[in-house]
Amino acid sequence: MSNATAPNLDVLLDVPVKLSVELGSCLLPMREVLQLATGSVVPLDKLADTPVDIFVNQRRIACGRVVVVEDMFGIKLTELVGKPT
Repeated sequence: MSNATAPNLDVLLDVPVKLSVELGSCLLPMREVLQLATGSVVPLDKLADTPVDIFVNQRRIACGRVVVVEDMFGIKLTELVGKPT
């Protein structure tokens, strides 16, 4: 990379991106959505020990496992999409 493009890359490295984790999903009829209330349990399409999908700006970039870090949830990356493990 030439020196002329390096400063442009530095600007991009500071741009915030949204990282999100998908535990699972389900398809519900609107009737059931309208009946949801505090305490309702919605079953998802993944088993509890199945890796979760990790997204950056809605693009899947990795898989991982849910962990607990100082009383908070965290994600341990187990596979990067498109890269060897």
